Amino acid sequence: MPAPRTAESPPSAPALADQAAAQTALAVQAAPGAQARRTAPEPPEPDDDEAADALLLDEGLASWYGPGLNGRRTASGERFDRLDFTAAHRTLPFGTRVCVRSLADGKAVLVRINDRGPFSGNGERVVDLSQAAARELGMTGLGIKAVQLWQVDEDGSGCVPALGAAPAPPAARR
Repeated sequence: MPAPRTAESPPSAPALADQAAAQTALAVQAAPGAQARRTAPEPPEPDDDEAADALLLDEGLASWYGPGLNGRRTASGERFDRLDFTAAHRTLPFGTRVCVRSLADGKAVLVRINDRGPFSGNGERVVDLSQAAARELGMTGLGIKAVQLWQVDEDGSGCVPALGAAPAPPAARR
């Protein structure tokens, strides 16, 4: 696991702990008679100062898990819901919110750490995503994807856009 990098000094440990209390509410959309589908909270566009303060937490492969474990207890004690935007990481504190950004296409999703893992992939895998988060990154068919994990601010900002790519306008993200 590479050492965290930052352009400036990293945020304090209390700031990381406060992120657990700042969980973004999820919107639930459902067609009549269909199963409810949660949508990912939109990561705010970072300004130049936020991008400079962003802290890279980890880099490697992401995998996802879902249907077979739905409803079971996670390492944090809460029940796993494949439709929530959550993830498993080996060392990040439970409740930590991170931005998972694809190195292939720059897609990003905000998740909350609520479980431990991944425990396969010979150490190359750094995060296991819920099915909802994997869907947002477009990796449900692939199974794994190269990603970076970025620390985010309490309001969800700090999610770094793709390198060399302009952020998509808000209307184009839907």
